[in-house]
Amino acid sequence: MAEDRRLRAVVALAQAMAAAHTARDFWRAAALGACSALAGSFAALSAWERELGRLKVLVNAGERAPGEDEFPESETYPVNRFPEITEFLHEQWAGGGEPDAWVESADGPLRSAPAAPTGRGYRHPSSPGDGRVAALRRRGRGCCVVAPIVLHGRAWGELYVARPLGAPLFDREDADFATVLASVIASGIAQTERLEEVRRLAFTDPLTGLANRRAVDMRLDEALERHRADGSVVSLVVCDLNGLKQVNDTHGHAVGDRLLERFGSVLSLCGAMLPGALAARLGGDEFCLLSVGPPADEVVRVAGELCLRAAALELGDGVACGVASTGDPIGQVRTARRLFRLADAAQYRAKAARSPQPVVAGRDGTVLRLADTPPRHPRQERRAFRGVPAEDAPGEPEPWSEP
Repeated sequence: MAEDRRLRAVVALAQAMAAAHTARDFWRAAALGACSALAGSFAALSAWERELGRLKVLVNAGERAPGEDEFPESETYPVNRFPEITEFLHEQWAGGGEPDAWVESADGPLRSAPAAPTGRGYRHPSSPGDGRVAALRRRGRGCCVVAPIVLHGRAWGELYVARPLGAPLFDREDADFATVLASVIASGIAQTERLEEVRRLAFTDPLTGLANRRAVDMRLDEALERHRADGSVVSLVVCDLNGLKQVNDTHGHAVGDRLLERFGSVLSLCGAMLPGALAARLGGDEFCLLSVGPPADEVVRVAGELCLRAAALELGDGVACGVASTGDPIGQVRTARRLFRLADAAQYRAKAARSPQPVVAGRDGTVLRLADTPPRHPRQERRAFRGVPAEDAPGEPEPWSEP
């Protein structure tokens, strides 16, 4: 019966983690599932921050003590407060196998929980874990079981489950089962990390590390929904890096790639001047900044800074930059395609005029006409954002439209 109950608990834990949609949902599901499986009253999931030498609590679940937040922002514990943990804070498990869990009570480590068999990665501590014992007493808990979470052969963090004063103490079987639960949680974490990596690759440009066009499409749709709901200013800065072909032809594509990476860094730096802005590479030598919230004048100022910094790069010939913002007189923007066309037309205007500063739709009368004039020939299409057909792309200016 006990084995059946524990098997059902493992299945329930795995299903709850699989159903989580966010990292916090996952942490909560893992902690609550383990807490229920071990008949505990409280559980915490923590991760080791190796570079800082500390344990960071991700979630406190169940019956929390006063001062314990469910998702604490800054609850961390230095490793030196937990000497029993330092045994498994190394790169790989030296003895093979997996680390064992251990049990502690408010009176110190339980001697009834024997040491792990020879060759296991962790042995029961020979001295009390003063940090945990003090925490148990302070929070009115009678005992706890602690199971290391191992991911890719390294200590990732730990699962901690406690029972209140007066409840039966955890025994060796509970500790063994906690080790199983920690392994299930580790598998869930690994799966989550793989999905997150797939998601990251799907929305990231591999060369520059910036967002890609797919990410811009999604963010821009969301931004325009917000604009329609509360009038938030949505601005798009479209950039075309000048001179990339000459760099590729003269110095080779490896040097051209370095130019793209360097400009990507400059774009990211300038994007940071606009809170929440998304910096992206659309493809080839085309980049953009998407801003939601800051006024149009601030976006134009940052675009000007971008032009100055791009001009100072050792290679290339600066950048042609166009801006379209709902904060300027550009008419009603019902679709993302409309804002892209305006920004693209402004960028084309800047490139044709070799302007050292950004051209802004709504402040340059030619831009609106360019954006609304269909091309005379399909070959005149310069790019197709979001799969826009040739007839929707900005047209070439008539000879007499130039000043």
